[in-house]
Amino acid sequence: MVRSVLEQARDGDAGAFRELVEPYRGELHLHCYRMLGSLADAEDLVQETLLAAWRGLGGFAGRSSVRTWLYRIATNRCRNALRDARRRIPAEPVPPFVPPAPSRRATVTWLQPYPDAALDRIAERAPDPAARYLSRETVELAFVLAVQQLPPRQAAVLLLCDVLDFGRTEVAEMLDTTPTAVKGALQRARAGLTANEHRPGGPDAGELAVARRFAAAFTADDVDGVLALLTDEAWLAMPPAPHEYHGAAAIRAFLAASARGRGGRRLRLVPAGANRQPAFGCYLDDRPAPARATPEAPAAVRSATAEAARPGSGTRTVAGADDRAGPGASDAARSGASDAARSGASDAARSGADDRAGPGAFVGVVVLTPAAGRIGRITRFLDPSLAAAFGLPSHRG
Repeated sequence: MVRSVLEQARDGDAGAFRELVEPYRGELHLHCYRMLGSLADAEDLVQETLLAAWRGLGGFAGRSSVRTWLYRIATNRCRNALRDARRRIPAEPVPPFVPPAPSRRATVTWLQPYPDAALDRIAERAPDPAARYLSRETVELAFVLAVQQLPPRQAAVLLLCDVLDFGRTEVAEMLDTTPTAVKGALQRARAGLTANEHRPGGPDAGELAVARRFAAAFTADDVDGVLALLTDEAWLAMPPAPHEYHGAAAIRAFLAASARGRGGRRLRLVPAGANRQPAFGCYLDDRPAPARATPEAPAAVRSATAEAARPGSGTRTVAGADDRAGPGASDAARSGASDAARSGASDAARSGADDRAGPGAFVGVVVLTPAAGRIGRITRFLDPSLAAAFGLPSHRG
């Protein structure tokens, strides 16, 4: 009689265990990222989840699917991490120039972007149809940021019910509570979020056109050109720095101070799709900035932005298990990208702002949030470790 993969895994067959859990690794990582907001923390919790699953496999009775069982473990591990304050809070970067006073100081400084290529792989490989469909509003930075500000139980219920489409009774069992409690938590969580427009897929043609214009102006230090693309309520954030600049005047003051602080050295942008939004990897060049931006983006910027729109371009897998995850680890996961992400806080603190980096050095990722045909938010992640997560070189000639 042929024994099932589950039976073989229960008997200690590591290969069978990998076969059992590996199809769910990517979506579990995304789930942990949504709950925690950090690639590094999400990777740690995926490792904990797989190790707990390996150790607890003998107690899995099969009353639910393997996928549901893994989500139960992952969700509760994330809740425990949030309650126990085990989140890795990054150090605040120290700029080498005096920045203008911020409009406000953010409390969520651990937020990191999620590479589009990893989202593409999840959609392609997930065995469950619900996991293959990744609607844009559930991976955008605004949604992930909003989830960070919910109590852990509300965040868990919202993600399990509204994003992953588990039933309330099923979620109640996963969280060891009642369907009535789940209903109440879901109502409170929804009330704490702003409804987003339903937008499957990545950036559309109009958003990419705005991104091209932004790239041309931003890399030329054309502050007026950048401001012309923003909405009236636009703001600039720079995790892990807590500084936020709201409105044209505040953003102008910071961009001008940043350009002066670089002493004429310019920034370069290369495609790095993130969270289904227009995004770029940012490098500090040693070439002087031009006097003003050209009306049309350079050919290199145009082609780079078009490449960013192509699924799977310019990125590689963010996460995977390493040897600490035991039998659940995959070979591809041992590349070290997660270790690089884990070092992001110290790297960002050491690098400070742009002109502390060397010529051609990767200094972070810029993500644009489209709004009404313009840009509603610029999120500039000051984190050199993101180069590995996005499959970008740490230096460019």
